[in-house]
Formats: sequence, structure tokens, C-alpha cells
Amino acid sequence: MSQIENKKQVFKPNREFAKDARIKNMCEYQALQDAANEDYEGFWGGYAKEKLEWMEPFTDVMDNKNFPFVNWFVGGKLNVSVQCIDRHLSSRKNKAAIIFEGDRGDKKIITYLELYYNVNQFANLLKNEFGVKKGDRVIIYMPMIPEAAYAMLACARIGAIHSIVFGGFSAEALKDRIEDADAKVVITADGAFRKDKPYMLKPVVDEALSGNTPVEKVLVVERNGEDITWVAGRDYSYNELIKHQNTKCEPEVMESEDPLFLLYTSGSTGKPKGVQHNSAGYILWAQMTMEWVFDVKENDTYWCTADVGWITGHTYIVYGPLAMGATTVMFEGVPTYPDAGRPWKMVEEYKINQFYTAPTAIRVLHKMGENEPAKYDLSSLKVLGTVGEPIDPPAWKWYYEAVGSSKCAIVDTYWQTETGGHIVSPLPGATPIKPACATFPLPGIMAEILDEHGNRAEVGEKGFMCVTRPWPSMIRGVWGDKDRFVKSYFGDVKKDGLPVYFTGDGAMYDEDGYITITGRTDDVINVSGHRMGTAEVEAAIKKHPNVAEVAVVGKPHEIKGEGIFAYIVLKSDKGVADEVEEVKAINKVILKEIGAIALCDDMLFTPGLPKTRSGKIMRRILRSIAKGEEITQDISTLEDPSIVQIIANMLKK
Repeated sequence: MSQIENKKQVFKPNREFAKDARIKNMCEYQALQDAANEDYEGFWGGYAKEKLEWMEPFTDVMDNKNFPFVNWFVGGKLNVSVQCIDRHLSSRKNKAAIIFEGDRGDKKIITYLELYYNVNQFANLLKNEFGVKKGDRVIIYMPMIPEAAYAMLACARIGAIHSIVFGGFSAEALKDRIEDADAKVVITADGAFRKDKPYMLKPVVDEALSGNTPVEKVLVVERNGEDITWVAGRDYSYNELIKHQNTKCEPEVMESEDPLFLLYTSGSTGKPKGVQHNSAGYILWAQMTMEWVFDVKENDTYWCTADVGWITGHTYIVYGPLAMGATTVMFEGVPTYPDAGRPWKMVEEYKINQFYTAPTAIRVLHKMGENEPAKYDLSSLKVLGTVGEPIDPPAWKWYYEAVGSSKCAIVDTYWQTETGGHIVSPLPGATPIKPACATFPLPGIMAEILDEHGNRAEVGEKGFMCVTRPWPSMIRGVWGDKDRFVKSYFGDVKKDGLPVYFTGDGAMYDEDGYITITGRTDDVINVSGHRMGTAEVEAAIKKHPNVAEVAVVGKPHEIKGEGIFAYIVLKSDKGVADEVEEVKAINKVILKEIGAIALCDDMLFTPGLPKTRSGKIMRRILRSIAKGEEITQDISTLEDPSIVQIIANMLKK
């Protein structure tokens, strides 16, 4: 093991960078955290007054009487689109707000003034042509093009609640989310381009809307020009309607706690959860973390490679960068096309200062283009970020040395859809970094690793990653299901006898108090940084007519971090003579029900599954078998202990 692969090696912040950083050293960090500890409401209230553009000021910082249903900045009124656009027009209307690069290399620069016009026109289209009003839910099923950002901000401007569905999800997954949100409008595109070839989205929408749905109108952005089916009275061309819209739209006056968006995330039960984020607290933390974690400055150009379909795209492509008046890059394509030098070519061309991506992408770029970064001028880079899963030391080493020239801080950010923004992360000008380590809670975030009794975990002992006090950007609820919200996030861990927010992740302290995230403690698999509920994948597989039982677990994957391993008991072994065809058929069902992101990397057809006498499947045992680990669990209580060895032997063949 090289020195850099040893997590105990510490990399101090670049001194030149630290001189101008917003938080310059650990003393300043500690002073902020102390201030939050001493006057929690004063801490958050001060930043809310400083950072947000209020239409009416708030009267109370926090109402915690109905915990875990917490209200922030009570009485305040604002509009998130004003925070992201209007307030910048007096000083930076001609500054680039969005730099777009398409898959085929087409480019577009949208200034803040142009963004203002485009968003207002989009808002007027939704309001006047489709009758969308405050509180209505709008589904956005879009590729990575500027119109996706316009749609988000247009919904915010008129008070509609947007819910983005990742463009890789299937018609069934899209339909589930449409129905749960009771959405009246879908915004989509005919398709887009990937690896220089068109792909389609509109046909997926058509399939999702077959039968009875609440959707009344579909707005289609014509991006790739391929032929699509148009349903009269339902489907409308954005490209045609937008031409006639006024470029001025008065923003809706929104309460601090009015919902901004829903984003569906997998959980440990089969039905995806509609995570709800509200206006003021979410946008405040999106802006503050952009400033603290990435240290983005007035003239910086920032690039997050995520998709707007995930929370990373919401907070760190659209809302966070625009709230602070930065220049944000949107990229339609694949980082490895036409070769693995594509991201570094873009860094050189746009002089990108902060680059934020997932460990999965770093591993792929390392594997496919280890020497590519050296071919480009990457001297503009100041901060490198990682998101979605813990980064392994070898990937960290290459990222730090080859991409960052051993001078850029790597901010290994830890957060979730539910947290709205980062909660544990290094600060690039202040935090001494240990590779593959999330380091410390951000100022104002009371994050703590607790043991099963609610005490602070001992050094080196795995515990539960929790946040012990509510914070402004926390999840406000699960759409339409209050009980599920409480049970999912506040039912497992207590401190001093009171429930706290449990992330579902395990973590450990080292001897210096640094936090390392160890992964999920529940039945959720982290595939390429995206959480997939095992129950959701199992429910899809069970729709294959020959599947009797299934158990899905995560297995380490060189590129994805975790892959999906399915143990399947068939109703009949007819056809298993051709296992390859059976695997294809089951994956075809998964593709239809969820999408390509949930396809299984491994399947094993077994005669049975390890169960307790009460019928509970012991997934811990199946995880150990998938990893090739020795079975140390007590199997004497299983209904049929012999099945464990049978499965293990099958896997060895």
C-alpha cells in the first residue's frame, strides 16, 4: 500500500488557495461551529437575513413544536426563482449563468438576462397555456439540456411543485411517480443525443400515459428532431408555443415553507418515496454549501457532471450555483465519448475552477484514460469534488495527482436526497484531508455517529450516522405519507431518549475525530452513487412469470462501487438449461419496470433462500456469500441451514 492509500496520511490545504478562501483554517471552522452550538437559531437566522432576498421578512427562525415536522423562517415570503435570477440582474445580467455543451459538441452560453427571459417565457407558457397554478405538481422527464433548468425555475416562479424523473427510468417507474404526485402536466423532450446518436424519451412518456392518469397536458421540447407520436389535445410543442410568450412574469409570493419540489428516491420498501423540499431552507443551504464547500467566487466557472434527475443536479447544477450568481456548466453527453479526454478538454476550454463528479465516473475515467489529464491544461482547477458514495483510495490518488496536480483540495462530500445539501465535507481552504474520508460536519450541522444506545460511538467502532438537530434544508416530509416520513427517518435511533434523524448509513470516527462513511445499514444498494431499494428491484423481478422468490443484495463492483446481485428461486426449472436466456428475460422485466440503472450484474438461480423459521430472508448471509466472505453468522436458527452451503458451493462453480 502506497503512502497516499493510507487513510491516516493527511493532506493540508494549499496555502495560496487558503489565503482567499471563505473559511481559511480550522480555527475559523470551529468558531462557526461554536457559534451554532451557542445560539442555534441566531446562527441560521443571521445567514437567512444575509443570504436570501426576502419579499417579507420572517418573524421566527424555527418552529419545532411538532417535531419532526419543523418549520423554518416562519412568516417569511420569497420566491426561489428571484433568488436565482432577478437579484443578479443589476450586477451581472451579462455574465454567463449557464454554459451548455451538447453531446455532439454544440455549445450555448446563456447569460443571467437571457435566463430571466427564458424562465419568464416558460412560466407564462405553463400558467397561461396549460393553466398551471401554485401547488400543482409538474413532472419533468428531460435530458441534460438548458430547457430542463428553465422548466425547474419556471415552476418555482409560478409556485408549481416540480418533480424530476431521471431520463433513464422506465415507463412504469415514470407512471408510478406521476400517479403518486397526482401531476397534471409532464414536460419532456422528443429525446436527446448520446455518443453521437439520438435516443428517445417521448415514447416512454406515451407508454407511461397509456390508461388512466391525472396528466392533462404534455409539453415536448424538440431536441433531436426524430419522429414522434403527437396526441391531439394533449401534446404540445414547446418550440412553437414559447415563441409567443411574454418575457416578463411576476413571481408568485411564496411562504418559506411552501414546497419547491418532490424528488422520488428508493427506500427499503418497494414503493419510491416522494421526498419533499421546501423553499427558503433548501435554497439557503444550497447557496451556503456552494460558497463554503466549493469556495466558488464571483468569476469562477463551476461544473457538476450529475444529471438534473438526481438531487445532485438539483442542488449543485441549478439551484445552488445560480443562487450565488455563479457560472454553471451543463453537459448533455457521456464523459468518455468520444474518448476519456472529453472532461479534461472541457476543463481546459472553459477554464473550469471547480469540478464535481462521482467516484464511479472517476474510476471509469482512470481505467479508460489514465494518461488523458496530462494532455490538457488543467491549471484553472482549484477544487475537486466527489459525490454519491465513498471514494476508494486508489481513485482518490489518481484524482488528486493526475487531475488536480497534487494542489487541488478534494472535497469528499457526504449528503443525501433527504438532506438537500452537503452535511459532512472537507472545507477546501481549511480542512486537512484524509483520502476517502468525509472529515467533519459542516458549520451548523449537528451530525454525530451514535451507537445503538444513542451514545457517541467509540473510535474505530461502527455506528449510525445521524443529525441530532433539525436544519433548514432537511426533508420536510414524504409526499402524501406522514407516517412513512416519521418511520423512515426518525424511528430507529434516539439520543437522550428523543428521536434524531438517521441517515441509514453507518460511519466511524478515527482517533482525530474524522468521519468515514462505511455504507448503508438497510436494504439499499448504492449503484454508481444512486440509491436503489432492494425491495423495488425484487418487486420488479417477481413480475417475471417464472420467478417464485428473489432476494437482492449489493456486491462490490470495480466501477459502480456496488453492483446488484440477485438470488432467484424459479417456479419451474424449465428453461434454466439456458441460463443466459433466463437472465436476459429477467433483466428485460427490470428494464421495463425500473430502467437500465437497476439491471442485475449477477444472478444465481438457487433451490431456496436462507430464511428464519418465521420466513424472514437473511440477506446478511447472502451479502457475505456474494462477497466471497466466510459465513460467521449463526445459521442454526434457519429453517434449512443446509441451503447456505448449497448456495455458497453453487457460486464457487
